[in-house]
Amino acid sequence: MVLGLITMLLLGLVIFLAIGLVSGIRVAYQFQRAVVFRLGRLHGTRGPGLYWLIPFGIDTQRKVDIRTLTVDIESQESITKDSVTIKVNAVVWLKITDPVNAVISVADYYGASYQVALTTMRNIIGQHTLDEVLKERDKINTALQEIVDQATEPWGVKVEMVEMKDVEIPVQMQRAMAQEAQAQREKRARIIKAEAENEAAQKLADASIIITEHPLALELRRMQMITEVGAEQNTTTIIMMPSEFVNFADTIATALKPKVG
Repeated sequence: MVLGLITMLLLGLVIFLAIGLVSGIRVAYQFQRAVVFRLGRLHGTRGPGLYWLIPFGIDTQRKVDIRTLTVDIESQESITKDSVTIKVNAVVWLKITDPVNAVISVADYYGASYQVALTTMRNIIGQHTLDEVLKERDKINTALQEIVDQATEPWGVKVEMVEMKDVEIPVQMQRAMAQEAQAQREKRARIIKAEAENEAAQKLADASIIITEHPLALELRRMQMITEVGAEQNTTTIIMMPSEFVNFADTIATALKPKVG
């Protein structure tokens, strides 16, 4: 009877150990790391793959996803340096580089990173004018990334990239900017037209000098004009008469005109 009792105890112990051994088996995916605590104290990290923990609450774990996470910062109203109220939304890409610090140093690394990015974006927008926000967006994104990364580095979080998606401007400001852009276009058009007139006048002056030095060039130009007009207006005949004939005819008419008195 005693032997049977010992056998039952041994069998129960074996079953208990088997259950404990099986219940302590854990699996972490390739993109996961498990931060293990033994009786409340940090014991290290496990994964990826198969690992074993002491069951019955002695070892506990918290899994951390080390893939790149996307934090979408919703549209926020901000005031620029030149006192213009705009709405800006952005996206932050972050990644866990130190799972231990991400679990121990901060209660919610995702929410904390979101708040840091949100506050920093408002501060940076307040340090730039509206034109700088619209034209130097890459520069602002780089500065925002550096500041947020410095704040999240103690948490084991690496900010890979920050990008402002959209900048919403008030309707009145949009109209003012449209009028300004139109005025700039009209200014450029007038400058281009004036430059063209200046260049054309310079070319005509150069041509007049050449024609003065070579009188036959004017006759060649006249013949070219006749050819062009004849090609376009086939029913029209143009006879070019030298200006000397006209001047000679005017002289004769003046000489033959009877004098009064």
